[in-house]
Amino acid sequence: MLDKVLIANRGEIALRILRACKELGIRTVAVHSKADRELMHVRLADEAVCIGPAPSAQSYLNIPALISAAEVTDASAIHPGYGFLSENANFAEQVERSGFVFIGPRAETIRLMGDKVSAIEAMKQAGVPTVPGSDGPLPDDNDEAVLATAKRIGYPVIIKAAAGGGGRGMRVVHSEAHLLSSISVTRTEASAAFGDGTVYMEKFLEKPRHVEVQVLADGQGNAIHLYDRDCSLQRRHQKVLEEAPAPHIEPEARAKVLKACTDACIEIGYRGAGTFEFLYEDGQFFFIEMNTRVQVEHPVTEMVTGVDIVKEQLRIASGMPLSIRQEDVKLDGHAFECRINAEDARTFMPSPGKVTLFHAPGGLGVRMDSHLYTGYTVPPHYDSLIGKLITWGESREVALNRMRNALDELLVEGIKSNIDLQKDLVRDGHFQEGGVNIHYLEKKLGG
Repeated sequence: MLDKVLIANRGEIALRILRACKELGIRTVAVHSKADRELMHVRLADEAVCIGPAPSAQSYLNIPALISAAEVTDASAIHPGYGFLSENANFAEQVERSGFVFIGPRAETIRLMGDKVSAIEAMKQAGVPTVPGSDGPLPDDNDEAVLATAKRIGYPVIIKAAAGGGGRGMRVVHSEAHLLSSISVTRTEASAAFGDGTVYMEKFLEKPRHVEVQVLADGQGNAIHLYDRDCSLQRRHQKVLEEAPAPHIEPEARAKVLKACTDACIEIGYRGAGTFEFLYEDGQFFFIEMNTRVQVEHPVTEMVTGVDIVKEQLRIASGMPLSIRQEDVKLDGHAFECRINAEDARTFMPSPGKVTLFHAPGGLGVRMDSHLYTGYTVPPHYDSLIGKLITWGESREVALNRMRNALDELLVEGIKSNIDLQKDLVRDGHFQEGGVNIHYLEKKLGG
């Protein structure tokens, strides 16, 4: 087992990792910016190191500072959490070259799956269903070939940046008249945002759902799935509310895609926790990308399978094989997760400031993952996520009822939050039926 883990992150995920380490008897190192001295996990860690000023570029994205912190504390491994450097192949490479264990996939795997074009090609070869699209990047010197590709796929199509993510670097095209100009604009935006102007084309699905498959693989030839999640309630491609398992999925399509994902993990030599993201429409799955890290929404999967995903990450990074087999994984009940953000529920503007009162809900089947406490000041420098409220029930209805009650109990005062929005969503008639598409929330909010 690993001896000491440096947690290269902040907020609720850093606290989540710390708790998993403590359960396994692993010592912890918390790194923090000057603005984050009062974070809960900093208080609880065995050691803490300040790695720079508040801006992420000078702290949580500062690779030399993170490596130095690991060296001075004699850490044996680094856990990147999610966001920041978690899917940065260069960081993973430097961690390993410096003599530390990177708690995640190998650098070459992150690189493979980080490029959407190479990821799609790898999934095709592994038998994972993909969206009809271009065969690789679009050429920038052959307009006729590009027009022919779009005609083959069928309008509408979507132009995507190969290095894109988080909803950026995408443009929908409904007719041939706008295709070439849209590709040009997307190339320019991709170059500015990601330093890579490579783009590709896919069929644009009109009313898909966002369904993802959680996997664990040990890099030793063993891989399992932990079933699926529905993350269709999104605003500007940012997830708001998730559930597991995904409701109203064709059983045959589900079984097929779950097996395809585990087979793909073995095919590419995957190591660690990962998520295959799909669009699901008319009973069919279409691969869009793979996240090579722990997901924000991993707790809903933990609640319905009983598997501690972060502890499995730590065991795998220690060189151990998976502690569970596929036949050991059983679905039990249903779970929801509401992301609680420090933002205005109507304008979505961030709302940093001092938390004058924080009260987490409780009761059977209720879990609150948050770094908040009364008196804590939410800084303005980072993502607005301040917590995740998760509920479990023996049925979807019971889990949803518990979420309504838990949201009514949750108190965050002193700053604005999106709690009222979440209260509205869990009482929405269409959401209660299950199976809303990825456009539903934006239409509900009026754009």
